[in-house]
Amino acid sequence: MNCRKIFHLCLTLSLVFNGPVSFSQPTLNYRRVITSLSAPVEIVSAPDGSNRLFVVQKVGSVKVFDKFYNFLGDFVTVSGITINGERGLLSMTFHPNYKTNGLFFVYYTTTLGDIEISRYKVSGNPNKADTTSRTIIITIPHRVAANHNGGRLSFGADGYLYFATGDGGNGGDPPNNSQNGKILLGKMLRIDINNPNPPLNYSIPPDNPFVNDSTIADEIWALGLRNPFRWSFDRRTHDMWIADVGQGAREEINFGKAGSTKGINYGWRCYEGKIAYNPSGCKPADQYISPIFDYTHNLTTGGSSVTGGYVYRGSEYPSLNGYYIFADYISNNQWMISDSSNAWIIKQQSGAFPRNIVGFGESEDGSLYACSITEGAVYKLEAFTGVQVNILDFTGAERLGISQLGWVATEQNILQYEVESSNDSINFVKEGVVTARNRLPENSYRFADNIRGTQRKFYRLRIINKDGKWDYSKTIVVTNNFALTNFIFPSIIRNSVLSFHTSDIYDNILLFGVNGTVFLHKDIRGLKGRIDIPVSNLPKGMYLVKISNNKSYVTQWIFVD
Repeated sequence: MNCRKIFHLCLTLSLVFNGPVSFSQPTLNYRRVITSLSAPVEIVSAPDGSNRLFVVQKVGSVKVFDKFYNFLGDFVTVSGITINGERGLLSMTFHPNYKTNGLFFVYYTTTLGDIEISRYKVSGNPNKADTTSRTIIITIPHRVAANHNGGRLSFGADGYLYFATGDGGNGGDPPNNSQNGKILLGKMLRIDINNPNPPLNYSIPPDNPFVNDSTIADEIWALGLRNPFRWSFDRRTHDMWIADVGQGAREEINFGKAGSTKGINYGWRCYEGKIAYNPSGCKPADQYISPIFDYTHNLTTGGSSVTGGYVYRGSEYPSLNGYYIFADYISNNQWMISDSSNAWIIKQQSGAFPRNIVGFGESEDGSLYACSITEGAVYKLEAFTGVQVNILDFTGAERLGISQLGWVATEQNILQYEVESSNDSINFVKEGVVTARNRLPENSYRFADNIRGTQRKFYRLRIINKDGKWDYSKTIVVTNNFALTNFIFPSIIRNSVLSFHTSDIYDNILLFGVNGTVFLHKDIRGLKGRIDIPVSNLPKGMYLVKISNNKSYVTQWIFVD
């Protein structure tokens, strides 16, 4: 593996192709949800709580659908574009503050072939844009060829607008635009649209990497891309994933850790994927970033035009969580990439997939979608792990400070259910294990968890079959409505901190072992409300907690894990 230099990031990544993993690999399924479209190329959602889907069509229009896939109308039609070859309306994105300012941006090619970004504003109808509000933000000359227009724009977590351009077209980048710092083609660009610098309708973020380099344009964030038609941010980590379409031999996936993506060079035209392409005038190999994965031009295990996707961060299919999913436009092959202990696990998927996937997209709730330009359809991505269980009902309710969980399941070959909880719906811990019965026709289960001191808790079931494969149930939330005057929590301590809440004022807290030995004595006179006591020095085991004053006391058993 030829690892070229990753600026600002010192990681050694090993690549495993179809390698063994310690968890169940989910299998992708595509369910058609929207049809009768005209050359759809991207699916976008608006950050306004509506969970609507906006489908960008290459021909120039954007259609909007509700969360049940009902057609709501034509949101906007962009005029003055050309759609021959790879040209057309290629992308759109909504301002992070769209809910209050109603602004969105579109990326398209003009009648002259130039790349252009314009801003629009929604009208009084939430499903209709005000076409008179159009303002051109930037125009980038691109008139030599109709191909390699790049094509996606997105706001970063920093509030700036990012977009990736192609190298200008034809084969092999004859003018070497990608490595030319004065040309905005073949680049990842970053601009500030909130603070324009007249006569421009944008300004340069002060921390752009080349603002003090007279040989490289200020708008440039990164160089050396060929045709990054589809790229994305991981919505949770803000890492950057770029799928760059190759020339005649390799297709590539580039990865940049959040905070380490600026000022780097992805290597085109010096490199195509991990192999040299045209080294004339190039720097040493370690001056370019190498893709984490590339594949050859063949229809069996590869393809010839990569379509970048997203990292799944939805809640409906937890087994997909953390996987980057992408496809090849020509071969229809699919891949999933995950990071397991700094080793990239890359799995090619098998199955019958939609033809000519040209774009992916996320809904507000994190669901993933893909669109086929030739089939004129949008598909929802689903997951199947091979775990033979159907959770008919998974519910939870609070009673006297206890989460009462219950579920009914039809199951076969299931080993156990692991009950996991979380305070933030992201970081889960195992609370306990319930052994599966595997009786016909169905089985009912119960589990109780102490949630005193917690406003609410999220729960899910990790379902493990006898072959070691596993999957997750849906996630539910239980709200704590129980109020005790004084209470101690949690009953099982895993974070080395004992917490308690008092409405009264107490003098002392003591921890006794099961044999009566005092392990902790602390003066808490004058304290009230929530009090946290470190217990990291305690051995694992059962303890009795006693909080007292000269009038009363509270006791509770705890377990330090």
